[in-house]
Amino acid sequence: MTGRTWGYAGYRPAEERLRESLCTLGNGYFATRGALPECTADDVHYPGTYAAGCYDRLTSEVAGRRVENEDLVNLPNWLPLRFRPAGRQWLTPDSATVLDHRQTLRLDSGLLERRTRYALGDGRALSLRQQRLVHMGDPHVAALRTDFTAEGFTGDLEIEAALDGAVGNTGVPRYRDLDGRHLTHVHTGTAEPGTVWLRCRTRTSDIRIGMAARLTAPEPVTDAHDPPHAVQRATLPLAPGRTATIDKIIALHTSRDPAISDPLQAAVDRAGGAPGFEDLLVSHRTAWDQLWRRAELDVPGEAGAILRLHLFHVLQTLSPHTAELDVGVPARGLHGEAYRGHVFWDELFVLPYLNLHFPEVSRALLHYRHRRLDRARAAARAVGRRGALYPWQSGSDGREETQRLHLNPRSGRWLPDHTHLQHHVGSAIAYNVWQYCEASGDAEFLHTKGAETLLQIARFWADSASWDENLGRHRIRGVVGPDEYHEAYPDADRPGLDDNAYTNVAAAWVLARAVEVLRALPEPRRRELVERIALDDGEPDRWDHVSRTLHVPFHNGVISQFEGYGDLAELDWDDYRGRYDDIRRLDRILEAEDDSVNRYKASKQADVLMLGYLFAPSELQRLFSRLGHRLDEKTWQRTVDYYLARTSHGSTLSGLVHGWVLARCRRTEAWQYCQEALRGDVADLQGGTTAEGIHLGAMAGTLDLVQRGLPGLETRAGSLWLDPVPLPELSSYGFSIRYRGHWGIRVRLTSGRLEIAVPPSGLPPIDVQLPDRAIGLEPGETCALVLTNH
Repeated sequence: MTGRTWGYAGYRPAEERLRESLCTLGNGYFATRGALPECTADDVHYPGTYAAGCYDRLTSEVAGRRVENEDLVNLPNWLPLRFRPAGRQWLTPDSATVLDHRQTLRLDSGLLERRTRYALGDGRALSLRQQRLVHMGDPHVAALRTDFTAEGFTGDLEIEAALDGAVGNTGVPRYRDLDGRHLTHVHTGTAEPGTVWLRCRTRTSDIRIGMAARLTAPEPVTDAHDPPHAVQRATLPLAPGRTATIDKIIALHTSRDPAISDPLQAAVDRAGGAPGFEDLLVSHRTAWDQLWRRAELDVPGEAGAILRLHLFHVLQTLSPHTAELDVGVPARGLHGEAYRGHVFWDELFVLPYLNLHFPEVSRALLHYRHRRLDRARAAARAVGRRGALYPWQSGSDGREETQRLHLNPRSGRWLPDHTHLQHHVGSAIAYNVWQYCEASGDAEFLHTKGAETLLQIARFWADSASWDENLGRHRIRGVVGPDEYHEAYPDADRPGLDDNAYTNVAAAWVLARAVEVLRALPEPRRRELVERIALDDGEPDRWDHVSRTLHVPFHNGVISQFEGYGDLAELDWDDYRGRYDDIRRLDRILEAEDDSVNRYKASKQADVLMLGYLFAPSELQRLFSRLGHRLDEKTWQRTVDYYLARTSHGSTLSGLVHGWVLARCRRTEAWQYCQEALRGDVADLQGGTTAEGIHLGAMAGTLDLVQRGLPGLETRAGSLWLDPVPLPELSSYGFSIRYRGHWGIRVRLTSGRLEIAVPPSGLPPIDVQLPDRAIGLEPGETCALVLTNH
């Protein structure tokens, strides 16, 4: 492992699916897991190819109920390429002796290289080297080069390549009771000598898929169609020390693509017209070079190597190609089938990074939300509210995709799922609108789609708040906060909690921002928007009032996670750690014991402390002051300590948020949690979940921790604000950002010194605000500052 490569040595079946996830290649349009081409889907291997936004909805019978789920579809597998000495069995690492096996993910060039030596007996061996790419320049193309070398023998090697349409969504064991066969009407054929095709469609969304493959070999290639497989064969004569090379180049299109007529014809044309492997590799590397320049990151040591891997997977999921698509942020990337490829609130952890490198991608992801605003308004009306209620899980059309049942693997029971009550997802969307516009200076978006989205979310919160005469406060009842362990009060006959502190404070922030945006709009646009959304004259005043009077519960001198949290029982943490060791999924453990985590002061992940992630200490204090509370440093420190002792970290986002909060509090244990966030996927800390797809929010969040968290960087009021946090374990690091049209602003921090370099341009100077001074930086200017401790 270096900053440039990520690799694995030896063949270990138990680790194969984890490696496949972390060796996934993609380009923002589609991605393919790092499975070995000679292996089929089984308990060890899981090849999977996923196109962004390609969903299908099926109904299954589960626990006596009909359950509907929408999945990101596992598309036809383009990888298959198997081989064997003539007349013998096909070689796989599970059926033959492996003398040596190495996989190397070359991050700089987006290339997956694999070297394997198979023993053939009597001192003979077959050595192969494979290079794989999913093209970052042409989002519809992928390629596989395989070099075969005989060791100690002369003979024929039989090759069979295929496009496999007999695939389903079977990559997550706990979903296997659900219908996962999404592809239908699979047909295959030959376009021209050496090129075959496969076409199919999804069962209910009726997305047409076209795939074509061109096989190039030193010997004649023959076709042998065996629907649902398009098969190509060749026989290679091998001699010791001589290498024979097979190239497989594929093209993928779907009917969701712009500027095509028929996805099959588009795929055939693209595969036929694609250059050879060497030329594809050159243009692919060029595209990656450009991405790395825009996302420059210089962090030393192991942390830097992991951050570079995280950045690689973020760029593969959300590349500039994503800006051309109608897609959201898939919580598990395009790397597997966990969470069914749905869009949650993870963009809250992803867009702050993208805003400062690829704002066009952020804008497209916010367009995904705006296009589904009508659906969100319909969801609000369905619960008797005005405004927009965005779903906790979103997919193709913006309806609520949260499952109504979920399986506890420990008990084997299917249980009701109430996480659709996490209405705070709307605040995350509003926050992202605001942050994007502050970082990019995109007034056009803010004044149009951004303002409309923000105002409708504010309208929902205002309409959700009810006045409590006894408290003299507004309250929001019947919700679930970020801590998914608590869905209801103990023994309650209905789900939901009252006055979740994170929900209420975030709602207050949204309402205040909505009033601010409305007042700042140019008068003609304000009039248009007021007419468009039928804004009542009194609504902005009500929003302002509610933003100052939402109830925030406290107990024992700390902020309560929700009203009544202080009345819950304390959990014997030492007992559960002693009995179970890993208690990250404490909810499953307790349910299997016929108990409920709803009874205890125990959190899955940061909930109240999410406020310290979203808002810098000074802004958080202003928010609480607006709400009539004095949140001094001691109260916040007590609150942080209180929940640190009661959190099981059952989410990869938990370590990230706690590390961020502790860094902002300038606490020495911050690095411990940062390390957990860094290692979440590469060490599979959640116990097998990475094999089902990476955790995109946690990966992007670690990048943003270095980009914004540690430098104390904020984009606010037309300025760059910096308040660096000294972290001994990461004393020197640097990165570049794109801010309000300035490309490639370089920031470097080292040993109490801050250096900022603005590249030459014709743009206005940048206003930089530090705790003890303000400076203006002209384009082409570099400024080195000595930082003072405070």
